[in-house]
Amino acid sequence: MDTPRENESRMTEDLAAEYAHSVRRQLNESARVKQALAEQKVHDIVEMAWRIISCVRRGGTILFCGNGGSAADAQHLAAELVGRFGLGRRPLAAIALTTDTSVLTCLSNDYGFEDVFAKQVEALGREGDILVGISTSGASENVLRAVRTARRLGLETLVLVGAASGPLAGEADLALQVPHENSQRIQEAHIAAGHIILDLLERQLSDEDRS
Repeated sequence: MDTPRENESRMTEDLAAEYAHSVRRQLNESARVKQALAEQKVHDIVEMAWRIISCVRRGGTILFCGNGGSAADAQHLAAELVGRFGLGRRPLAAIALTTDTSVLTCLSNDYGFEDVFAKQVEALGREGDILVGISTSGASENVLRAVRTARRLGLETLVLVGAASGPLAGEADLALQVPHENSQRIQEAHIAAGHIILDLLERQLSDEDRS
């Protein structure tokens, strides 16, 4: 006789079929979002890549910020620049403004969470650098304030947002707007676009190093 725990560990055929349907549906939905990027947003991705390439060429730094899953994406992309994405090359200057807990808690406590990225941009950003703000809603107040501060200081501002776009798309120099409302699908598209931009950057630098 099966124990209750053994019964719980066995998946019924109906449940397995339900899960499989959900998996297919979500993977297909994610693929459709990326296909929409391929059809509608190639120019924006190319332009973002070129602006980042130009910043790197002139010795600038890429600053990233975002909240929650977008904070993880900010750290992910910054790490790929400091390290490497696919090709061997020199480390590139990049900072995720989401990682230093002492700075984050100090600024949140003293000024409020809304200024947690803007203050860091003011301290670390220089004219000619780039700030990349990531927000699925396009309405994150702390990212919005960071973008405004960056523009005031002469940084270029790029944002990754979703279909809602919020005020961020209008405040930044360039916005990549993923045509979907679901945060999960938007985040998947953001990291896909980020990886493509990194690939273009590394290929360009590699070609220049060989010439």
